[in-house]
Amino acid sequence: MEFHYYIDPAAQVPHIHLHDVCEEEVEEVFLCTLDRYSDDRPGIEGVRIRFGQTESGRHLKIIYKRDPDRDHLFVITAYEMRGKTLAAFRRRKNRK
Repeated sequence: MEFHYYIDPAAQVPHIHLHDVCEEEVEEVFLCTLDRYSDDRPGIEGVRIRFGQTESGRHLKIIYKRDPDRDHLFVITAYEMRGKTLAAFRRRKNRK
């Protein structure tokens, strides 16, 4: 699977860096084979939302689009889950 990242035009770095998330963490969430650590849901306008936990224990929410013709993911943004979003993720994971 090949990952591509949205580059913030003002900062000229992947947008995820503005949320203190690195590429390795995003890829770790997608490549994790333990289903209990991740959840994938549809977003709006063809966007998908991936919720997952890194090996270091961070809980991330990742907004991305998948290229249906190739094995590519375009990561728009990612940030650490907190508050109600994190609580909802934990509840869903405890039900599995």
